[in-house]
Amino acid sequence: MPQPIRRHIGAEQDLERRPSGIRPVGSIPWGAHICLFYETPQDLIDAIAGYFAAGLENNECCIWALSAPVSRTAAINGLTKRIKGFAKHLAAGRVELVPGYSWYLKGGKFDSLRITAGWHAKLAEAQSKGFAGLRVSGNAFWFEENQWKVFCEYEQELDNSLAGHRMIVLCTYCLKAGRAVDLLDVARSHNFSLARRNGRWEFLATPELAEARREIGRLNGAIDVLSTPMPDLDETLTPSERISLAYVVKGASSKEAARALGVSHRTIEFHRANVLRKFGARNLTDLVAKILTRS
Repeated sequence: MPQPIRRHIGAEQDLERRPSGIRPVGSIPWGAHICLFYETPQDLIDAIAGYFAAGLENNECCIWALSAPVSRTAAINGLTKRIKGFAKHLAAGRVELVPGYSWYLKGGKFDSLRITAGWHAKLAEAQSKGFAGLRVSGNAFWFEENQWKVFCEYEQELDNSLAGHRMIVLCTYCLKAGRAVDLLDVARSHNFSLARRNGRWEFLATPELAEARREIGRLNGAIDVLSTPMPDLDETLTPSERISLAYVVKGASSKEAARALGVSHRTIEFHRANVLRKFGARNLTDLVAKILTRS
């Protein structure tokens, strides 16, 4: 039986926040669903290395559903260089590398319910072995497999299923393989969307985000504070969090903000929860009061 690393983790941290291992993202809660677009195979390996290293340091089981452009050999070689003691982690079952094609396209069919149930079965197995939770990554390789519509539905189903569970998912997409419209479809089903291009991190800028930024500029009063630095915050707000904050101050509900931005209701709630934490606010009313004192 694989043995997890035993490390002391405070109860609050274990229940709420986990280091993502992805520098622009920072710490994340259980249930986070991250979208990564990558330029090169090395970009993908580097991103997974940081993501898995953070999980291994915090007693999480890590699973990578591998597919082209990264082979199992390339993955092992790359992670061995980046993660201290990786060979021992792999041998002990703390890291599992599964074939992506057989995981996602079993029998040549893409069954979203089967795949989602499979991840949750892996989570139950990991917790039964003493791990704090499960950290997953899967690479999308079916842009030419005529499976795009059902895959987008799967991403939304997976996102909905993560709430309340000790699982974090990083979905990865090759920039060279997809159309722009496909990338926008994907971004809407995730809490974070970013890219790694030739060793550099970038947040994804969609037309919806650009429009939201223009709307922020039109809002007055407390909204104006969003365009200025907030040095007393422990962490810097991400662009998506600033946009969610703008809609909070404007008085929009999570559903209204989700419709306006073309994202899921849960994504808006995810960003708002992060904003509340970063401002040290108890609730939305307290958050607005704190914003008004800054304006």
